[in-house]
Amino acid sequence: MADMDSSLHVQAVRGFNRFYTKQIGVLQEGLLGSPFSLAEGRVLYELAHHEGATATDIGKALGLDAGYVSRMLRSFDERGLVRRTRSNVDARRAHLSLTRIGQAAFGRLNQRSHDEVAAMLRRLSAGDQRRLVSAMHAIEGLLGAKPKGPASYVLRPPQPGDLGWIVHRQGALYAEEWRYNEAFEALAAEIVAAFVQHLRPSHERCWIAEKDGDIVGSVFLVRKSKTVAQLRLLLVEPSARGLGIGSRLIAECVRFARQAGYRKITLWTQSELDAARRLYKKAGFTLTAKKPHDSFGRKGLVAETWDLEL
Repeated sequence: MADMDSSLHVQAVRGFNRFYTKQIGVLQEGLLGSPFSLAEGRVLYELAHHEGATATDIGKALGLDAGYVSRMLRSFDERGLVRRTRSNVDARRAHLSLTRIGQAAFGRLNQRSHDEVAAMLRRLSAGDQRRLVSAMHAIEGLLGAKPKGPASYVLRPPQPGDLGWIVHRQGALYAEEWRYNEAFEALAAEIVAAFVQHLRPSHERCWIAEKDGDIVGSVFLVRKSKTVAQLRLLLVEPSARGLGIGSRLIAECVRFARQAGYRKITLWTQSELDAARRLYKKAGFTLTAKKPHDSFGRKGLVAETWDLEL
């Protein structure tokens, strides 16, 4: 079964590659109707954005063979697109930059690329555009792309539809990652329903983490007693893990609990949820109780209670 799934995944990726290369015009003889191939267009982009780069730098950045890059740059020389300046440190090395002709050629190519992508996006609704960009970010992240800078996200109150999303993602994610059955999704639905039906805004909150227009995390803080608050349903999407979102959501719960006058925060989790447990420990929570149980279609689970004195 695993081999069959792997084969289907390979076919799906190859099918997507065929679709997308056709979508962006990679198969055309000239990139975007220009005299440049896709590889030449990428090299022009590197030259335009990295003044003084060497041929070695460009080859490493694009994963291209050194000889291939060298032949391409000679072609650029012959067309008057690049300028070479000998290095003061090593006379064997040359720093590359675009000439005025090269800058103009890149400018035309860059504008055509912008216009084509803009036209493609205009065919989509605003929501579909956000989903498309989010999916592209997910592909980049899963295949090891380096982040382009600090990841930005916002925490906000829930909007219509968000609470249903929370129940859905709790059920789907725990089934995928921990093989929990529908009983866990039912528990999440009960917690969310109780939050809505008995909400005390001065003592209870839900936070939604949003990145690039998509929900990537959530958490609840609810009243357990007059002096004790309970942290519930902490979730961070796999695509957004490692950005500090989980720690930030917990920190907001702690800040609000103190503001609301609680003396303690408690939470209930499972011993196998190592990533979440590390976050709780980092925030100052301590493990106070354990209890074996069989739940959510799993045997041999160990429920844990963690507390934080405020």
